[in-house]
Amino acid sequence: MGRHPHDLAHHLSREAEAVCRYYLSNGRRQGSYWMVGDARNTPGRSMFVRLIASRKGPAGKWTDAATGQHGDLLDIIRESCGLLDFRDVADEARRFLNLPRSDPAPSLKVTHNKPLAGSPQAAARLFAMAQPVAGTLAESYLRKRGIAALVEDGELRFHPRCYYRSDDDSGTEIWPALIARVTDLKGRATGVHRTWLDPDGFDRVRLGKAPIDTPRRAMGDLLGNAVRFGVADDVLTAGEGIETILSLRCAAPAMPMAAALSANHLAALLLPLTLRRIYIARDADAAGDLAVAALTERAMQAGIETIALSPRLSDFNEDLQTFGLGELRSALQLQFTPQDAIRFIGPVVTKWSR
Repeated sequence: MGRHPHDLAHHLSREAEAVCRYYLSNGRRQGSYWMVGDARNTPGRSMFVRLIASRKGPAGKWTDAATGQHGDLLDIIRESCGLLDFRDVADEARRFLNLPRSDPAPSLKVTHNKPLAGSPQAAARLFAMAQPVAGTLAESYLRKRGIAALVEDGELRFHPRCYYRSDDDSGTEIWPALIARVTDLKGRATGVHRTWLDPDGFDRVRLGKAPIDTPRRAMGDLLGNAVRFGVADDVLTAGEGIETILSLRCAAPAMPMAAALSANHLAALLLPLTLRRIYIARDADAAGDLAVAALTERAMQAGIETIALSPRLSDFNEDLQTFGLGELRSALQLQFTPQDAIRFIGPVVTKWSR
């Protein structure tokens, strides 16, 4: 076995999932990535380790969406073990590589007619298999959350029998699901987001989502990308959740918007080169504050004006359900610039004061 750092990193990359299971035990596999809080094995979902080589790069490379840090599997060994000297890191890497494997190495055979689970190709296939939202349980779910318009949007679809597994060791369940397409700045599909739904009703605890551990999940290449509604040119509104952005679209349907799917992904959202102003729809929690701060800093460095949009309650969908569409329009008119309020909302009679 080579002693050069590149040789060690290469050998580790061939065991990427085993490295993650050993050193990042607080994380879990989702599709072709290992997700964890950070390289020190903190529980969470902001760090992504690529387990399978793809067009985006080799296996073993990772990015922390919360901090922008990135590295390889040697960095993970260093951080998770608290090592300072590279000689100690290399010794630990060699020790790990000499450990017996409890599971057989994955087959190198490639089945070309079946996309890898969690890949952009698998996501595109799932979206293609889904149907329009109108007249489905997905439309009912959105309407019960106050989102009565825009259900015909091409970025949203419905799948009546979408597979769900709570983890790699669990059996497969089948639930209906709202499917949203994730795209990059050029409009190319890179993934999907699934919201599994409860066909038996809409209660106040689950708000219509299926009674499973994680009723919302995304798959594919997500970092920097988003579920996009409209094509952004000079102005964009970006937020975390799909329901948040759809609520704002009900109030300002002409405004281009993007749902980044989480606070960490909102912080890492890629912005169009033509953009001159971005509205950041924050969720009223600590993660939302951090996302707004991170995206604001990146936007300002690019010369883009940033304006944070604040809900009255926890998020804009809760505002829509509690106060109604007219009040939400009034709130946005006060928070948009005057020219954008006229351009994207128009005259609003109802007034809302903080």
